[in-house]
Amino acid sequence: MLINLSIQDYAVVDQLEVELAAGMTCITGETGAGKSIMLDALGLCIGDRAASGAIRPGAPRTDIAACFDVSQNTRAQVWLSERDLEAAGDCILRRTITAEGRSRAYINGSPATLSDCADLGQLLVDIHSQHAHQSLLRRPVQRSLLDTYACAETLIGEVSETAQRWRVLQEEYCRLAGQTEKSDARRALLTYQIEELKILNPQPGELGALEARHKLLSNAAYIIDSANDIAAVCEAQRDQLARLVQLANDDRMTGSATDNLRELLQSALIQLDEAQAETARFAASVELDPEGLRAAEDRLSALHDLARKHRVQPDALHELLATLQAELESLAGGTEQLASLEEALGDTALAWHTHAKALSERRREAAVLLAQRVMETLTDLAMNKCVFEIALIPFKDDNPDPRGAEDIEFLIATNPGATPGPLNKVASGGELSRISLALQVVAADTATSPTMVFDEVDVGIGGGVAEVVGDLLRTLGQRSQVLVVTHQPQVAAKGHQHLLVTKTGEDAVHSKLTLLAGESRIEEVGRMLGGAKLTDSTLAHAREMLESS
Repeated sequence: MLINLSIQDYAVVDQLEVELAAGMTCITGETGAGKSIMLDALGLCIGDRAASGAIRPGAPRTDIAACFDVSQNTRAQVWLSERDLEAAGDCILRRTITAEGRSRAYINGSPATLSDCADLGQLLVDIHSQHAHQSLLRRPVQRSLLDTYACAETLIGEVSETAQRWRVLQEEYCRLAGQTEKSDARRALLTYQIEELKILNPQPGELGALEARHKLLSNAAYIIDSANDIAAVCEAQRDQLARLVQLANDDRMTGSATDNLRELLQSALIQLDEAQAETARFAASVELDPEGLRAAEDRLSALHDLARKHRVQPDALHELLATLQAELESLAGGTEQLASLEEALGDTALAWHTHAKALSERRREAAVLLAQRVMETLTDLAMNKCVFEIALIPFKDDNPDPRGAEDIEFLIATNPGATPGPLNKVASGGELSRISLALQVVAADTATSPTMVFDEVDVGIGGGVAEVVGDLLRTLGQRSQVLVVTHQPQVAAKGHQHLLVTKTGEDAVHSKLTLLAGESRIEEVGRMLGGAKLTDSTLAHAREMLESS
């Protein structure tokens, strides 16, 4: 529960600190004194966005801290422990906002995001505002109220999660299906191109070898003739070279110079013989092969033609074949993936329908109970002739929806025999306020937050109805901590604790908070009953109201 709230330089508050107790605490004061400012400040601590004018004029910053006792709040303890933010029994949420608009939040002294503060705040406090009856006209709010009353949080999570997963799969399926449809023509083209390349069967390194063979066969006649000429010349020159060797070997050729000459001539003769033999071997290896030449020309032409067709180099055709085959395999994989996605979609939709069916059953059961409880409360609020119903309206689209299989609509008939209709078409402003209050009180009875805040939810009612409201809120206060901002003396008299907010100052307005007890509380309830001028009868009435509570 909330045990302390400290506010510095917020709106018209310069410095305020209040200690809060268990039970029902009423907060009263004149219009404009700043009763709701305390609750607005609390809202900032639990993640609300700061409105313009949040900082007191002239102040450099506003600083707000709310201290909660979480010793009995297991969910809050677990949340804090999971984030290494636990403290001994207490949890302090702090918010600072500078005049320049910079905002910082802290949980137990550690920096935190507003989202974290809001998540933790949902485990600590539940705020029912004076404008709740306006939001009550919207179906999402009505659905949330019913689901909260039904304690369907787990089912809603399962329905939402499977619906979101189905939607992701559906988007991927549609994307892939579109690609698959577009790729039919591509697949046909790839199949044709791959078959064409397979028929040609280009090999790595084939082009160089083929070009060399083509060059050899093209020049075969010239090569053979030239080889024969070389052989003939070698034969003719050999006799002369042999004669030179003979002369050099004569015994009369002496001296170191002749030795070198003999070696050179002998080497030349040997090389000439080797050249003649190599020429003979080369000439023998070359054949006139017109058919082989035509085959090489045809192969080269086919390689170059297909390379031009695909705009690649002829020696890259074998790589192109591998690339096209890989692309075709990927397209085939897309078809397999499409079938896999279709199966996953079916499984996910089946899981969603299972969860949604369970949620619908929970909602139907809760709708009957909630409607009965609301009608009982409305009877206490002088609307005993009305009929309140909760309709479950199935969605026309059967696709998985994160909201479940149906929408929720609250219906009311305020006159006997009338057909219940939507709140915004049937209920008047005053009736809507009481319906909202009844729903909030009934819903709060099943709420898990240890602190509940009611900000002027009794607006538009008075007299005996206001006393009933006070009794309802006091009953809630016996189970949880209840903070109530009220203008109704009948409600204020029911509180276990009474705080008075007053305005002080002339040049600048400031708010002051006072804990009332004894005569001061009697006087405040009397003021609420009869205005600024207190009479003996008014004070007596106020004393009687407080004593009867």
